[in-house]
Amino acid sequence: MIKLIEARYLGNQQIAFTFSDGREGTFDGAALLQKTGSLLEPLRDESYFTKFFIDAGALCWPNGLELSPARLYESCRTLETV
Repeated sequence: MIKLIEARYLGNQQIAFTFSDGREGTFDGAALLQKTGSLLEPLRDESYFTKFFIDAGALCWPNGLELSPARLYESCRTLETV
């Protein structure tokens, strides 16, 4: 099972990830924010967007939004082995 082990904010709703298999990738949060939903609304404010954290290998925000590591792994633009 793939997990996130590190997440770094790059600016412009971009997050760099390191996954448990040693691969790294970049996630475009702006694409996520094109969707609608009450849990996504706070993330439109960049200062809130940056409050993400990793919990049990998933990307989470204080409002309860959680993105699975497997889905993030699939949607990352570049996956390279470190």
